[in-house]
Amino acid sequence: MDRPNYITPAGYSALKAEYDALFSGERPKLVETISWAAGNGDRSENGDYIYGRKRLREIDRRLGWLSKRMKAAKVVDPSRQEDRSRVFFGATVTIADEDDNHRTLTLVGDDEAEAGAGRVGWNSPLARALRGAAVGDLRRVMLPAGEREYEVMTVTYP
Repeated sequence: MDRPNYITPAGYSALKAEYDALFSGERPKLVETISWAAGNGDRSENGDYIYGRKRLREIDRRLGWLSKRMKAAKVVDPSRQEDRSRVFFGATVTIADEDDNHRTLTLVGDDEAEAGAGRVGWNSPLARALRGAAVGDLRRVMLPAGEREYEVMTVTYP
């Protein structure tokens, strides 16, 4: 990985919880089901065996991905930000576009981004444009719909 995987403490906890649920909960039950199905004889037409093996591969792939992301994670607590006048990781920012439409966003790790909930990934074009901005700054960003200009209205931290 060429850049750090910044993540909030809550985001890291969510990754860890998913990893633990898969590793300690779903995977052992599935292994038991596969073992039982394998003991029933003909595996070529055994749905429990075939589906179980497929699901086990999916779980193992997800566990590998989660493990890599957690190892590369750099947990940053936004409440400890010293310079609260500028936009950095974890900031909640209200921006206004040219039509005076206001939007409130929180800059979070890429693994915990959810645009519909107002959580924008740290490496997204909008977050990159807002980095280091202070209240009153104008920032241009190239979005799929075209170039837009935003004014930073407020910057807050938890």
